[in-house]
Amino acid sequence: MDVFLIEGGRRLDGRIRVNGAKNAALPLLAACLLTDERVTLREVPDLADIRNMVRLLAELGCHRTNEAEAPSVLSLRTDDPALSHARYDIVRTMRASICVLGPTLARRGLARVSMPGGCLIGDRPVDLHLRGLRALGAQIELDSGDIVASAPGGRLRGARIFLGGPNGSTVLGTANVLSAATLAKGTTTIECAACEPEIVDLARLLTAMGARIRGAGSPRITIDGVESLGGADHAVMADRIEAGTLMCAAAITNGDLTIENCPLDSLMAVVDRLDAIGVDIDVLDESDAGGALCRVTSQRMLRPVEITTQPFPGFPTDLQAQFMALLCLAEGNSIITEKIFTERFMHVPELARMGARLLRQGSTVVVSGVRSLVGAPVMASDLRASASLILAGLAARGTTVVNRVYHLDRGYERLDERLRALGASVTRVDEKESAA
Repeated sequence: MDVFLIEGGRRLDGRIRVNGAKNAALPLLAACLLTDERVTLREVPDLADIRNMVRLLAELGCHRTNEAEAPSVLSLRTDDPALSHARYDIVRTMRASICVLGPTLARRGLARVSMPGGCLIGDRPVDLHLRGLRALGAQIELDSGDIVASAPGGRLRGARIFLGGPNGSTVLGTANVLSAATLAKGTTTIECAACEPEIVDLARLLTAMGARIRGAGSPRITIDGVESLGGADHAVMADRIEAGTLMCAAAITNGDLTIENCPLDSLMAVVDRLDAIGVDIDVLDESDAGGALCRVTSQRMLRPVEITTQPFPGFPTDLQAQFMALLCLAEGNSIITEKIFTERFMHVPELARMGARLLRQGSTVVVSGVRSLVGAPVMASDLRASASLILAGLAARGTTVVNRVYHLDRGYERLDERLRALGASVTRVDEKESAA
């Protein structure tokens, strides 16, 4: 198992490009199951989760047709539409596997999908997914840990569906129901739909495939079902979470980064908090269709702020841990409240090992800034916690050893190499070497 060895105290400086978004690419890949024609996705990040999704699609009869090309371009086509079982061996590796449920059910009339796995960041039930598919006429039962869904008569039917839950809308649930509704008979209206940019990106692909969708990006999405969908060629949106992580990396090292393909339009809440902290973001060019070119620098003194995670367009939960690392070095007390996944604080005791002063009360953490962090062995518990600990390591005095970085590989493409190109001292080694 690999670990990261980080020698802190080096200022990041240089230019880096934001990759395509993992959280967008996974539902886009699942949407390939809705057609028998070829779908080509570009700007796909080369990540463990992406590779696992491609494996899962192959088990469902949808195979990659351009193996010789770069990993960032994936062309897929279904050659065996009779397959409908998404097995536990693959599904358990990532939460987003549930995205194949709606497309498989809508296109084939039957789907059997194991209950999904993924990061340990709190309870994330799939009841809203199932509620939405039941509203479309699906019959659903649980059998030996699998969700078994069928469409009477082989086709779903349009309906009015409310997808709100105790913590607001569901992004993957919206993606599942939206995808399924494109082939349902009649009109579907999704109320309390997720407004995230990743849902808008999915709607763009589905529309290019021939779907009829209105309102994506708003709380109400309307879908007029069609008989069939065709192929398409689509570029995945830039990863707003990676962009936010890179901005925090610049700030925590007092660095100077120029970031290409930066999706500022989907980062307004993040930019607002960075500005309040004392991080300067200068837009150099907005002409790039995929995102802006911007320069990120920080003032010598970081200011404390209050942050509350919320569904889009609020502050994203996927950047909570990274901002906590940054605020460990702010002058004063910051307050971070987690409203999406209230147990998403497994990075707190690890940051404390590095000298951070953190007090957790339920879903809120008070961050009392310190003058410096100190390198230490720490354990990554999930994808974004991994990024948080790496950021802390970049700024800390001495050596930080981040264990279980396989979590990081699920969402950040070759981050160690990219940080080294910016001046960081980050080395990936086998854990046995780090202990020697």
